[in-house]
Amino acid sequence: MSTVAQRSIRGDRTLRLPIDEVDYERFMTDNEFAKTQLDKLYARHPELYPDDFAQGYALCGYTEVSRKQQLRCRRLRVNAATVWTVAPAFMMPYMTAPVAEVDKALLLMRFHVPCWVLAYVFGRDAMYWYRLGQGLGHLSVVGTTVKVAARLPHDLVADEKHSRLDGEKIYIATTAGEECILGAAVTDTASEEGLSQAYGVFAEEARGLDLDYAPATVNTDGWAATQGAWKRLFPRIVVILCFLHAFLKIRDRATKALSEYFEPVSTRVWHAYRAPGKASFAQRLRRLREWAQRTLPDSPMKTHTLQLCAKRARFSRSYDHARAHRTSNLVDRLMRFLDRACFNAQYFHGTLVSAELRVRALALLWNFCPSSPGTVKKHHGRQCPAERLNRQRYSENWLENLLVSGSMNGRQHHQQNPL
Repeated sequence: MSTVAQRSIRGDRTLRLPIDEVDYERFMTDNEFAKTQLDKLYARHPELYPDDFAQGYALCGYTEVSRKQQLRCRRLRVNAATVWTVAPAFMMPYMTAPVAEVDKALLLMRFHVPCWVLAYVFGRDAMYWYRLGQGLGHLSVVGTTVKVAARLPHDLVADEKHSRLDGEKIYIATTAGEECILGAAVTDTASEEGLSQAYGVFAEEARGLDLDYAPATVNTDGWAATQGAWKRLFPRIVVILCFLHAFLKIRDRATKALSEYFEPVSTRVWHAYRAPGKASFAQRLRRLREWAQRTLPDSPMKTHTLQLCAKRARFSRSYDHARAHRTSNLVDRLMRFLDRACFNAQYFHGTLVSAELRVRALALLWNFCPSSPGTVKKHHGRQCPAERLNRQRYSENWLENLLVSGSMNGRQHHQQNPL
């Protein structure tokens, strides 16, 4: 029986806004200043607010003072109905700590530094840092990463990362697009039913941003259950077979006795891949098949070379979609990031829910932690994959940027149709 983490409700009605710490006391004591700030931020970033905010709101008191931080938040009533909490982005959710005290530690967590090392360097204890990281997993991965529906990728890559939970095999259904991890859900079965549930977490979150979201293509390996799951979730999606996986099957069968044949096979396979159009691709695969039948000795390598040629129609679909991914390289790179985290922690211990919170938190750390200086320069100052996707950031501090992006837990609250 597959299981995915239950979505969080707590925090769904919290607006986490980029209010400067130096202005926060005035924001709490001066009603006119508070309204001016709320209106100004809404004009610049309406995606951080519920859909009916423009219909009117009223300030309606405060939360209790936090015993941890001696801080409270404003409350406001939107459209004479729902009460929302306005929390500052310079403070972690649940008032656990100021962002300035934990951002460097969480950055190191993205690079798989163990929690006990974080405790040794930054103080507190290992469980504190573990819980702080796990808490990020409650945010919607899609809704936090993609802030405008128009930025939702329509060409995806998906695959399952094999891992272990208390020694038992589990699978991390990973969805990637535009260099971001957009879905990471854990299931204990690789059946079509189990993978439909796991990839369905991405589908649900994406449709929370755009009710009519329907990606054009998804690149997967040859696992039938994966392809069936995507067709079940998005009936009109075009499933494109990964060309790289087909080549790797040839490479892995290139024994020492067949070493003299591998280079010419490899050259011809990638020559076919680089064909500029569908017709030339088909022609090059026909020539590859004829050459393999004539030249290669009977062997598993020959068998897989011919099987690659026989899948021409499934590979050719990518030529009908200019932005489609022809290989799974994008998701493979991101799954290596997840794999390093899993290996360093000796995989998962506990429950499927805690495992999924962990991989969701890792996904958001990947999407929002700053890239290396060279990568930032290459992308004209855009610091992280999420910023490069959205073409904006809410704060210069990477963790504040993540928390603001997670306003309302990263979930949209669409106005109800009165009819």
